[in-house]
Amino acid sequence: MRSLFTPMPPRARIVFAHDVVMAALSFVISLYLRLGDGLIRYVPLPDLGREAALFAACAAVAFYTQRMYVGIWRYASVDDLIALLRGATLTLVLFLPAAFLITRMEYVPRSVLVINWVVLMALLGGPRFLYRLFKDRKFQLRRARSRSAIPVLLVGAGDGCEMFLRSVARETDSPYLPVGILSEQETRVGRNLRGVEVLGTLDRLAEIVVRLERWGERPRKLILTSETLDPAQVRGLLDACDALGLSLARLPRLMELRDGGADSLEVRPVAIEDLLGRPQAVLDRAPVVALVGGRRVLVTGAGGSIGSELVRQIAALDPARLILADSSEFALYTIDMEINERYPTLSRRPVIADVRDGDRVDRVMAEEKPELVFHAAALKHVPMVEFNPLEGLRTNALGTRTVAEACRRHGVGTMVLISTDKAVNPTNVMGASKRMAESWCQALDLAERTSAAATHFVTVRFGNVLGSTGSVVPLFQRQLAAGGPLTVTHPEITRFFMTIREAVELVLQAAALGSREESYRGSLFVLDMGEPVKIADLARQMIRLAGLKPEVDVQIAYTGLRPGEKLFEEIFHGKETSLPTPTDGVLVAAPRVPDPVFLGIQFDALARACAAGDEAQARAVIAALVPEFHNPPAETTPQPFEGECAQARAVL
Repeated sequence: MRSLFTPMPPRARIVFAHDVVMAALSFVISLYLRLGDGLIRYVPLPDLGREAALFAACAAVAFYTQRMYVGIWRYASVDDLIALLRGATLTLVLFLPAAFLITRMEYVPRSVLVINWVVLMALLGGPRFLYRLFKDRKFQLRRARSRSAIPVLLVGAGDGCEMFLRSVARETDSPYLPVGILSEQETRVGRNLRGVEVLGTLDRLAEIVVRLERWGERPRKLILTSETLDPAQVRGLLDACDALGLSLARLPRLMELRDGGADSLEVRPVAIEDLLGRPQAVLDRAPVVALVGGRRVLVTGAGGSIGSELVRQIAALDPARLILADSSEFALYTIDMEINERYPTLSRRPVIADVRDGDRVDRVMAEEKPELVFHAAALKHVPMVEFNPLEGLRTNALGTRTVAEACRRHGVGTMVLISTDKAVNPTNVMGASKRMAESWCQALDLAERTSAAATHFVTVRFGNVLGSTGSVVPLFQRQLAAGGPLTVTHPEITRFFMTIREAVELVLQAAALGSREESYRGSLFVLDMGEPVKIADLARQMIRLAGLKPEVDVQIAYTGLRPGEKLFEEIFHGKETSLPTPTDGVLVAAPRVPDPVFLGIQFDALARACAAGDEAQARAVIAALVPEFHNPPAETTPQPFEGECAQARAVL
């Protein structure tokens, strides 16, 4: 908080002097309003001057202490008005006893104080209001329309819309000309927001565009200003815009502005996350703050897509120390530099470490003594693990055992394993290896339930995250930039999708839930992924978001299922009964764990097989621990797509 004795900037001193002069003038005006011509006859000029000077002195003290000079007149707001109210009121509170002590208010009628409060507010607020009108050019009866300004129709008659209209009004030569507003609420239709009329609701878009065209103001762009639109509404608007020849854009979200993701209300294209994401649940931050705040936290795989987002959100929760571990030097360097820039005072340590190296993991745990471990390190790309199955097993299964056992030895309070929906009825080694990792952590969690001080092992399973390394969205973006085609393995293939931010928020919620509730021991938390999405539909939507037409401007080519790839994913096994939890978006499945002794024997056998390079023996261990594992040869694409496959291969 600014000290009362901190010197004011030069401009603030000018404003301060202005306000003190206005205070003295307000006292004289108030007396005149109360006494009229009698002011000159009944109040001696020296007494009038003395009273006005005393009032100005009281005002100077009140104004300076009420932080009235930290705001900028150009952006005068309700907060500034409240500061003026406090300043004017405190001035009268100080003046009344001071005047009684010095002059007994002999020539000042008591009603003058009430009049003076009103006059003082007018003299203080009026110049500020006029200055803002001048700077915003509101004296013009109608803003001159720039020939290059794009007529736009705004969606949402709320705070975002008002911010956008205010931003447009301030710009000398704005690139946008708002011609109307669409509201989500029928009650706002016909009303006015900063001079722009709310013309109708979302379902009347086509009718409103036709009406505006008759008026000579046909919009060329639709801008989403509301954050409450669900993805289904955004998809509907995209379809409507496609039919009407409009482009679709949105404003940055308030969260993006707060996190530094945007510096202004610059209009940006609608992203695929807007179409596939889901309305964010209102999450209780208190349990997550209690879980992370003031604790030493270790994140493995800290440079990956999920790991780096975990690091960002954990850093914002004020941990005592944050240890970032990753086997990739560059990935670790990148996230470490980002955290250093955003949280320079946070105690942290970047550690180059491979979770397959037990000695290194043990040494880091001994040195740092973490209280909370998030294990996000894994090999996650299905085809790569199919080509390198032993490496996938060493990292995903044996690496998880290494980290988990180190957590037990060093008294870690909670370890959180990040798993995947591919662990359910797996058809690939990656999914099978993650299911084995789940089994190990669930078994340890059940074994530890007899001790109050034992480690909690929380397993969280979810599907694809939008924009993660190796996911389909960045692939489609690269292919679009190259002019296409967009390659899809099968026309019917579907996947679950969630934004990285939402996934990590829910992981933290699940971790808080699992670490404090003994009844969840051995259970498996599953994030509610919503409805699965067809990858072919995703490709079409991305083409349309780029302002192009699917199958006309950009082709979609079907290349056939890759090794180990399924047509659809599941989030629960048939023997895992799903139950709700107190946290929206987080479900829980009952334990499904092999015998711990058998589990240990098989993991030891897997370690020997990986060390010897014996893939056959490693697959035998998978069959023993994951009996539902089915790894057939990759399906081939039906003959009608062969020509498109050849075209896709030529591009790639």
